[in-house]
Amino acid sequence: MSGEQRETGPGDAGPLGRGQPESGQPEPQPRPEPGPGKPAPASGDGATRRTVIIAGAANVFVCVIKLVAGLLIGSSAMLAEAAHSAADTLNQAFLLTSVHRGARAADPEHPFGYGQERYFWSLLAAFGIFIAGAGFSIFEGIIALGREESGDPLIAYIVLAAAGVAEGISFIRAYSQMRGEARHDRTGLVEHVQRSPDTTVKAALFEDSAAMIGLVLAAAGLALRQLTGSGVWDAAASMAIGALLIVVAVKLGLDSRNMLIGRAADPDEQQTIREEIEKTPGVDALIELLTMHLGPDHLLVAARVDFSGDIDADEAEDLASRIDRQLTERLPVTPHVFIDPTRKGGQEGAQPAPEATGPR
Repeated sequence: MSGEQRETGPGDAGPLGRGQPESGQPEPQPRPEPGPGKPAPASGDGATRRTVIIAGAANVFVCVIKLVAGLLIGSSAMLAEAAHSAADTLNQAFLLTSVHRGARAADPEHPFGYGQERYFWSLLAAFGIFIAGAGFSIFEGIIALGREESGDPLIAYIVLAAAGVAEGISFIRAYSQMRGEARHDRTGLVEHVQRSPDTTVKAALFEDSAAMIGLVLAAAGLALRQLTGSGVWDAAASMAIGALLIVVAVKLGLDSRNMLIGRAADPDEQQTIREEIEKTPGVDALIELLTMHLGPDHLLVAARVDFSGDIDADEAEDLASRIDRQLTERLPVTPHVFIDPTRKGGQEGAQPAPEATGPR
């Protein structure tokens, strides 16, 4: 962008010294609180942390009982499910770490905070699902093709039922959080899952959904093995669970990659930003708008704006502060707004408009 751009926000001194207003200049207004129904980032982190803890506790319990049952009856599908739950337990530890580390406050080395670290840990979780879960499940299915049946399958059915209860509780928790967020944003659940920048909750929901489907596959493999007397069905169920985990891992990995390399705000949010900037008195045109998620709760907004030609530096600063307040009230995330005042049509050699507000 041409010209000089600075972030808007409350409470810091800008180029014109808004931290200590000059004579005759009004005291700047602080950044508004989130609008009605808009959760603060801290509360969102708390809900996500509870979702991850519930999922982790369920996975520990389920992993132990599946492993015991798998060893007792020699079921490949049960051992695959135990590996699935073990991978999920490790991944919940990754996700819990992501919530804790991503919530750290901004500092000079990381002026926008640590929100994007959430995506790093979600990417590690995707690797864990792929390697520990899918890899072991497929390997176990292959070597089980020549394994003889042993043990009482009733034990496996009891374990699968208990696991279904535990995984169901975890799934309902993750589903309820996603559903509540979708209702708040007035979008459908599927659309919200696709657009949400919170890969931590998505990872929990994906893992719990895969766990419920995996239990059905394991039960089907056991039933078919019991009916036919062939261990091929049990092995096939194990490999099917592995294929399911590959799909989950790839989807989660792609989502985390997109956020790590800098995904823009969704089209509805971009339209809201455009409307708020263009309707501000004193703004002639929005020339260019760039956005990027800085974590689940923060959004970078960089705008090249053509202010009215008769405004001075103080008025330009006030306009930029007004835009910042408007966006904070309208957006479901905390915006970090940078305004680059530029004369429309001024490309090479264009004269920049008066400076916008300083960093806040």
